[in-house]
Amino acid sequence: MKRSFVAASAVLTVVVAVFSYSQLRRTDLDPTFTPQSAIMPGKTMPAFTSEAELKEQLVKTRLRRERDQKPSAGAANASAGSMAAPAPSQEAAKSKDSDDSITNTQVAGVDEGGIVKTFGDHLVILRRGRLFTVRVGDNSLRPVSTVNAYPPGIDPSGDWYDEMLVSGNTVVVVGYSYSRGGTELNLFDISQKGGLSYRSTYHLRSNDYYSSRNYASRLIGSKLIFYTPQYLGYREDPMSGFPAIRKWHKGAREDEFRPVVSATNVYRPNVSDDRVSADALHTVTVCDLAASEFTCKGTAVLGAAGRVFYVSQRSVYVWTTDWRYRNGSYKVDSMLYKMPLDGSAPQALGVAGAPIDQFSFNESDGEQLSVLVKSDGRGETMWNSEYSIGETSLLRVKPDAFSDGSSAASIDDYRSLPKVEGYTMQNRFVGDYVLYGSGNGWGPHTSKTTTPLYAVNWKTASVHYLNVQHSVDRIEQLGRAAIVVGIGGKDLYFTPIKLGKRPDVREPYIRRNASQGELRSHGFFYKPDDENNGILGLPIAREGRAGYRHLVESSAAILFIRNSGLVFDQIGELEARNTSANDGCRASCVDWYGNARPIFLRGRIFALLGYEIVEGRLDDGRISELRRVNYSPGVSSPRNSDGQ
Repeated sequence: MKRSFVAASAVLTVVVAVFSYSQLRRTDLDPTFTPQSAIMPGKTMPAFTSEAELKEQLVKTRLRRERDQKPSAGAANASAGSMAAPAPSQEAAKSKDSDDSITNTQVAGVDEGGIVKTFGDHLVILRRGRLFTVRVGDNSLRPVSTVNAYPPGIDPSGDWYDEMLVSGNTVVVVGYSYSRGGTELNLFDISQKGGLSYRSTYHLRSNDYYSSRNYASRLIGSKLIFYTPQYLGYREDPMSGFPAIRKWHKGAREDEFRPVVSATNVYRPNVSDDRVSADALHTVTVCDLAASEFTCKGTAVLGAAGRVFYVSQRSVYVWTTDWRYRNGSYKVDSMLYKMPLDGSAPQALGVAGAPIDQFSFNESDGEQLSVLVKSDGRGETMWNSEYSIGETSLLRVKPDAFSDGSSAASIDDYRSLPKVEGYTMQNRFVGDYVLYGSGNGWGPHTSKTTTPLYAVNWKTASVHYLNVQHSVDRIEQLGRAAIVVGIGGKDLYFTPIKLGKRPDVREPYIRRNASQGELRSHGFFYKPDDENNGILGLPIAREGRAGYRHLVESSAAILFIRNSGLVFDQIGELEARNTSANDGCRASCVDWYGNARPIFLRGRIFALLGYEIVEGRLDDGRISELRRVNYSPGVSSPRNSDGQ
């Protein structure tokens, strides 16, 4: 089943089934867990010793599922989510040449799969099932090459090609194939002249990784990292759906899949089977793009189906939540897994509640972890991050809190925080603070004249109550400060937040009769001049536009605002002209990950607006259009894969 506009609209109308346990109290922390004070540092989770032992465990999982009186909420979420069966800091990521970083990433040094990247003198763009390059070197702006983002000889209509990364001369397109089932990795060669040519395709067995907020892939150096879930207990042969990879070719067979993880690379918490479910296999796969042969190796943990994951420079954290219906009531259990990227054995910690999304996490220097948690968090599968219900707490744990999974965070590790009211919740760690508040999300706009915004110092646990004049729909870093974007009436507000000993709300800039053109984090970018000044860019759309409309309507423009010591001033807009997409689209014909981005590259300013790239010129503090190019298929003269 494809992702579709119907699925997008459903997020607005689904009635949320609430399995509430009201707040994080001592009674919510399972007494069967070992208290943190008794943890033996350095212990890791045990791995299965053989395939036979692993199969036995998976059979137990299937039988337990059949025995349950009704499906657990976790299983329901998993089914809805799959839609197919069978030295860290909070600054913007910086490459060796920081002027080439154009992706608004969460963790410095950890690139995220996106729709536009740089390669030498070129922009590389992923849109509607195709890859494009546009030359910007030598002060040019010229389309060079285009290829399909999928392998030759297939029908791509059941596939979605969502994210793209560039490493060396390799372009990687990460997608999900409903036709062939599983994650699809398409590799392309890119030449110094910007020419694109198809190299190879690999299929990885997995359920759908899609999240309305998170990204599936990361890149650290030449290491491609991605997290994939696999929901268990639905197959007679429990090993038949295990993560495995094959190189695609016409007539590729099922028996060509080769395991990504062996039984001895699958880990489980050191607790009884009735304490932690094994409804899903959570796999972190690392592929070396610099190797002569494309090889991948994975590490997996057995856990509950509900999940949120976060990638730091050292580890992938996977927070799982299990809702079980037994004897007429629901029981909620959560486990936090720490999976090192060096392939060493993972660790685990019993926890309570669940984060909203990846932005609920912060790994600081020394690997201390802080997580903003909701008592009734549902994980991030598909639309689950868009629901905001339950009490709020801040969890802080030190690295030695993790062990073999037999211990749990204590009540003293949680700080109870004010609850927010509203449909969706945004949260973000910026410097020493985590900020959070409620907004509109993918839904229609609600008229707000004031909204609570909370700033919590995660080091001291001090709570600061702030008010903004609009909804809280986006929270971003602005150097040492933060910016909150949201709707007030018919207008779009940009409110700077000074962060220091006592956070302070500064005067907002108001763009009249407008809304956000993009919801994902990559839609925003801030280019600092120094620690107090810089320029930010954000796509905007018509006033009153519901969030989900960005799937079917293009942004009207990229708005640019100068930050001068937290005083905001609009310096111009670069507008879209050609918003039609008569491109013969065959795959990914809805822009799930957006289609508009502000780009600051080597002293130049661009606006990516659908199939247009507009270059702006900054004169006397104002941006005006310098030139534009339409790079859509068939508009320019034919371009071959060599870019000639």
